Parts: sequence; structure tokens; C-alpha cells
Amino acid sequence: MSIDVNNESGTEVDEQAILDIARYALARMRIHPLSELSVIVLDADAMEQLHVQWMDLPGPTDVMSFPMDELRPPAKDEEEAPQGLLGDIVLCPEVALRQGKESPTEHSMDEELQLLTVHGVLHLLGYDHEEPDEKAEMFGLQAAIVDGWRAENGLTGPSPAPTVS
Repeated sequence: MSIDVNNESGTEVDEQAILDIARYALARMRIHPLSELSVIVLDADAMEQLHVQWMDLPGPTDVMSFPMDELRPPAKDEEEAPQGLLGDIVLCPEVALRQGKESPTEHSMDEELQLLTVHGVLHLLGYDHEEPDEKAEMFGLQAAIVDGWRAENGLTGPSPAPTVS
């Protein structure tokens, strides 16, 4: 799996954890090991520009996903998805910090960025949360992936509650 993490935010973030949880999520979703993903970490001003440009919404957001090859998880009877370019996930640590503090399970900026990374991966794989049934499926899968990664890495305490906007 080729995953690039590029921090352009000026904020120190745990890039290794972002890389590790993205790799874990893609493996859990059985995405081809030669697929490619880019994760970009931006400051609030740059994120706001993207949010306005692509979503026509004001202010910075927490995470945005820009799919490339529109890869999807393989069907249950298939071993793995085809190889391809997943696309880009863009994260904003300033928004992640605020959301982590405001969450019912108050948690760190880095824990929120890990959750947002999984959220972005799922969006790249075609998951959405516009409808209640879609939201239940996506957020359930997101929690299972985050919990699995945290358990595998010996991390204790409550997993971050979904705070994605």
C-alpha cells in the first residue's frame, strides 16, 4: 500500500498514526495492497478555501475526500479490490482539536485525526452518511475499524465518538 502523508498545516500531528490507521482501514476493507492514497493535512484557511470551492459551504471543515479511481470494497466472494488510485484525504487539525474537545468522549486532536482518516477512507470507498441507513452502516464500520486498530495497538480508554460533520 502506498500512502503519502503530507503535513502542510504548520501543526505537529502524529503522521505515523495517520499512516498506520489508513493502512489498517484499507487492509480491513480488503483494498489491493498496491493501491495508492494521499493524505494532506492543511491549516484552517486552506481547508476553508477547499470547502468553499468544492462544497460551496463556508468555514473550514474537518475532513474532505477526493476519490480518483472510485475503488470499492470487493464483494464477499472476491479476495480483494482491483489495484488503483484511491484519491486524496484532506484533514484539518484545527477543526479536529475543537471537535475532540467538544466530543462526549473528549479526546485528543490526534485521536480525532485518526477517526477522520478512517472516515475519509470510507468516503473514498463510496460510503456516505446522508441517509439514516447509510449513516448507520458507515459510522458502524468506522467505529469497528477504529476500535480494531486501537486494540491491535494496545491503546486503552474509550474510542473517539463520531464527531464528523
